Amino acid sequence: MHMRIATRHGRSVLISPDSTSLVDVGEASRGRFGPAPRSVYDAWAEFVEWAGHASIDFAADGIPLILEELGAPSPDPRQVFAIGLNYRDHADESGLDYPTSPPTFTKFAGSFAGPVGELVLPAATVDWEAELVVVVGRRAERVTAAGAWSYVAGLTVGQDYSERALQLAGPAPQFSLGKSFPGFAPQGPWLVTLDEIADPDDLSIECRVNGEVMQSSSTKQLIFSVPQLVERLSAVLPLMPGDVVFTGTPAGIGGARKPARFLREGDVVETTISGIGDLRQLCVDATRRENDR
Repeated sequence: MHMRIATRHGRSVLISPDSTSLVDVGEASRGRFGPAPRSVYDAWAEFVEWAGHASIDFAADGIPLILEELGAPSPDPRQVFAIGLNYRDHADESGLDYPTSPPTFTKFAGSFAGPVGELVLPAATVDWEAELVVVVGRRAERVTAAGAWSYVAGLTVGQDYSERALQLAGPAPQFSLGKSFPGFAPQGPWLVTLDEIADPDDLSIECRVNGEVMQSSSTKQLIFSVPQLVERLSAVLPLMPGDVVFTGTPAGIGGARKPARFLREGDVVETTISGIGDLRQLCVDATRRENDR
């Protein structure tokens, strides 16, 4: 069934077809599902079946959709996977060989945020990374790529904001910490189920800073496709319902530019993936934020 699911104030909500209103899952299902988002993913097959037959009157029962009120579609996953160097054009701009297995790190859930809001800059070397994000719909253990899409609840838009100085500090790089400051993992605006997407293996992805296009690519550039990632990751450990996978970023990051370009106070970062939606963050300097308190 065609469905878009989001979170509002920590509760699962369904989005109206025209994206103007929402209904609370717990209330609409009379307590059968939700309100906690993880509980919805834990019962994903049953939830999809219910939602496909539920008569939801958004006009009568819905409340206005305000993007600033939304959180990440899966806000407290058991596991978060993030894949590095997974676009051919990004590997090319980095001057690195294509990996033979997916370089994997994590973004800690404390960095999760909703689709629209402020991004507090903790340093002068914060970079952008537009990403397609996958949310797992059922336990996946040693699955094959051929059947992997059936384990996916849906797709959303993400940003893998990265503080490059900490990320690349040696002798051992701190990828996970450098990418996990508060607000460094905005996602949304909602989760889109696969039946709403014409070709989930070929989605245009774009990042703009102050209206200037910085990244423009397609998920067909992925070195490891979503099904291949599910196969590779689930060969090592089980993927659980609600788990989140950041699939990598295309070319155009600030750190690869000459000269390098990083985010500054007042910058507006917009991230778009076709068929899913948009993110928007306004950059705020951490020092000024502390002084304002």
